[in-house]
This record gives sequence, structure tokens and C-alpha cells, in this order.
Amino acid sequence: MAENAESLLEKDERARAQVDARYREGCPGCNIDRLKETNRGVPYKLFFYVWVIVLCAALPISSLFPFLYFMIRDFKIAKREEDIGFYAGYVGSAFMFGRALTSVLWGMLADRYGRKPVILVGTVTVVVFNTLFGLSTNFWMAVSTRFLLGSLCGILGPMRAYASEVCRKEYQALAMSIISTSWGIGLVIGPAIGGYFAQPTEKFPNVFPENSIFGRFPYLLPCLLISVFSLGGDGCCLLAPGNPSYAW
Repeated sequence: MAENAESLLEKDERARAQVDARYREGCPGCNIDRLKETNRGVPYKLFFYVWVIVLCAALPISSLFPFLYFMIRDFKIAKREEDIGFYAGYVGSAFMFGRALTSVLWGMLADRYGRKPVILVGTVTVVVFNTLFGLSTNFWMAVSTRFLLGSLCGILGPMRAYASEVCRKEYQALAMSIISTSWGIGLVIGPAIGGYFAQPTEKFPNVFPENSIFGRFPYLLPCLLISVFSLGGDGCCLLAPGNPSYAW
């Protein structure tokens, strides 16, 4: 029994040595390939990171729609009530307009400098500009912050590439499904957060008094909650495997 155990250990060590010999130290792509070679099970931790990061990108997209009408009304830019929808359309479309202009650029940067730097920029963008949107005091500030949020948040494309590169072939379809699921959940939960937590001084006066910051900025709370969650996305991005400063 002891001899059999020793022979098994020796075989195991030889197999690991053969795996290590195929990869160069300091090579980010080799590190990922070694990770896939040595971890053949379902990468639950990696899937969790992917799920959280994609959710960070999806939540801000539609979270504003439940309160957008009231935000435009409070800006007092519309001369008639019938014009509120006209201005709301500009604010609502600014995010996707910015994304349409820069998505290809972010994909090129991800190919050149690596996936993680682009993903990290996207999650930090959500933290900063989604909070600034909640602090908007006029129409143009709201439009510009939403536009910059969409322009600088190029997460989805690099995230798909990242998931396909760090997962073994047998789990790549599952990784893509997790991205789509997280995206859909974000589009469902986002409006729920926006509708429930907007104007908290009116809904929860005992918790949020009128003279608090949420009385002055009635649409800050839902944006702030999403931004705080996105801080967790920053952490997941830093913890996820892969070299943050080298294109794979």
C-alpha cells in the first residue's frame, strides 16, 4: 500500500511538472492556461465574479426610468407638462448613445491592454457618474452624466471575451449564459430600485428627514445604492484571475 501511494504521488508530481514545463513564468496567458489545466471543475468563484461585474453594468441602464418623469418636472425645464416626455427622452437615451459611440473603442483597448483594465474602468465609472447623476440639479447635468456613464462603461463586450478566455471549453457556454442572466436580472432589479428608493423623504420621512441630503437630492438614494454595489464589482474585478496590465 505504501509503495502504491508513493508511486501515485510521484506520478502526480511528474504530471504537475509536465504542466509547469509547458508554460513560461510571468506570462499572463500561460498563467490562465495553467489555471484551466489544474482546475478542471466548475469555476463557481469565477462565475460569481462575472455575475457581479455584469450586474454592476446592467443596473444603471434602466434604474432611472421610474423617476425620470418627476426628475424632469423638478428641473423645471419643460414649459408645459406635455413637454416633459420630450426632455425625458434625451436623458433616457444619452446612456445608450454614449455606449454606441464607444463600444468598439473599448473592445480595441481591451485587445491591446487587457480585459481587466477596461472592466475596472467601467465599474469605477458606474460608481462615479451614477452618483453624479443622482446629484443632478439641472437638465444638462443629467444628460452629460448619463452620456459619460454610457461612454466610459464598456464592460459587456470585454466581459464576454474575458469569460470565454478564463473558462475551460466545456464551461464557456455556461459562462455566456451567466452573463446573459445577470444582464437580465439587472434590467429587472434596476427599475425596482429606482422606483422604490426615489424621493425617500416622502416615502420614509422617519428615516430620511426633509432637511437631509436626500431631501435636497430626491433621486440620489437609488443611484447611491447602485454605486455602492458597484464598489463590490471593483473588488471582484481585482480578485478575478488574470493579469490586469497585459493583453492576453
